[in-house]
Amino acid sequence: MNTIEKMEWDPKYSVDIEEIDAHQKKMFELFNQLIDIEKSETETKTCMNKIAEINEHSKLYFSTEEKYLKKNGYPDFDIHARAHRQFIKSFIGLRREILGDIENLTDDVIMELRDWMINHILTLDAFYIPYLRIKKYIEKPKQKN
Repeated sequence: MNTIEKMEWDPKYSVDIEEIDAHQKKMFELFNQLIDIEKSETETKTCMNKIAEINEHSKLYFSTEEKYLKKNGYPDFDIHARAHRQFIKSFIGLRREILGDIENLTDDVIMELRDWMINHILTLDAFYIPYLRIKKYIEKPKQKN
């Protein structure tokens, strides 16, 4: 049996946008709460509520990020948004499975979702950081004129 490590936010996850970093931190916090719930074998309703909360917050987090990317004309926007939709679909699927049987909420399932989040931040999110920095650098002189 695996024991799930809690997620600890680290500055290496930062995308240089305070609002998005705050959403990341909240997602880490929610995942850690889900890990605690799963370990304590809490009732199904509590699990379902936490999964619903993660699902809702992920939508807010992703839509905020997408707003920044779209506003700045990020060229890989569609690929990035598609990855977000896939995560949300996975969560909806998990919710259905748990409704059917609470035993479907396993360490492996939580680790898979947790790892997806970390990998997404370290790969896809990392791709847009230099783009937004350059865009910001180019836009600054225009604003001074």
